[in-house]
Amino acid sequence: MPDDARTGLPPELFSTIDHVGIAVPDLDEALAFYAATFGIHSVHEETNAEQGVREAMLAVGDGTTRIQLLAPLTPDSTIAKFIGRSGPGLQQLAFRVADVEAVSATLRERGLRLLYDEPRRGTAGSRVNFVHPKDAGGVLVELVEPAAH
Repeated sequence: MPDDARTGLPPELFSTIDHVGIAVPDLDEALAFYAATFGIHSVHEETNAEQGVREAMLAVGDGTTRIQLLAPLTPDSTIAKFIGRSGPGLQQLAFRVADVEAVSATLRERGLRLLYDEPRRGTAGSRVNFVHPKDAGGVLVELVEPAAH
């Protein structure tokens, strides 16, 4: 693909916003709140022991972008530390990518630090990596390559 004429950089790396992650202390309580208050319901739930979270994906309208609720499994998990430091709330912005390794390599070439040397397992068998928040304006950016179906 040709470079973007405005920036001289390759075209977009992301296909869409995959989800917005929200740290919550209690998943069941948060699910009840989103259902009762906003009419938004879970379409997928799982426990990811490797990431130290119990999580749910909530559908909004008929699009594919999701809200991800993340509750800590243990007091020393990353999400528990985030809640302890910042309180519950917006924790990450996740972009969908076709090839997480290729996008990670491109971002490293552009001087960004990624949290993992190799992608890890994410929600529903996806493969993920994260851009360090200090390199992305204070935002934890997640790269999500969905599982092949």
